Amino acid sequence: MNKLVYVAPSLIHGMGLFAAGPLQSGQLIGVYEGPVVAEDGAHVLWIENDEGDDWTGYDGKNEMRYMNHADTPTAEMDGLHCYALVDMGANTEITIDYGWNDS
Repeated sequence: MNKLVYVAPSLIHGMGLFAAGPLQSGQLIGVYEGPVVAEDGAHVLWIENDEGDDWTGYDGKNEMRYMNHADTPTAEMDGLHCYALVDMGANTEITIDYGWNDS
């Protein structure tokens, strides 16, 4: 259980991930955990390999799976690690850019 975050209803979509207390820009928020999968699903995070020619899916099983998309996110993923992009106060929704509009 990650004491930096909690899951609650989101104004963006369904459930969301929120800061339990203040977070600083650059701070590690948590690690996305789950088994490797070959098919997409509601909580699958796709990570591009180092060569940039293949993707691995991870089916989220911890609280990090509740991060919603935002065009102006409050956090970013570096592999399976999630870091704050901005200073956040308690109860701020932690969002990432799902990359839907990337070319």
